[in-house]
Amino acid sequence: MAEKIYWCCVVVFVELVLVLSGCESSTNEFSVPMLMQMNINKACDEIYVVREGETLQTISNKCGDPYIVEENPHIQDPDDVFPGLVIKINPFTNR
Repeated sequence: MAEKIYWCCVVVFVELVLVLSGCESSTNEFSVPMLMQMNINKACDEIYVVREGETLQTISNKCGDPYIVEENPHIQDPDDVFPGLVIKINPFTNR
């Protein structure tokens, strides 16, 4: 049951990200989506969306979470990380 709730929350979050990424703060076609502007000063939030060119190692180093794979059971293969993948982050300093 908890796993179903977890996946429903992930789906809702991804839909929210997709909706907000379409909202832009200006009419410039190259402007940063509103969601990214809100997080521009934060290195890592508890929910992290993988960006292009990132690996689990670079995210781990950036966010200070060496246990990303263990905390994200939906990641079957650590080498199969793609832009838009939603992962849970627990920085080492918060443990």
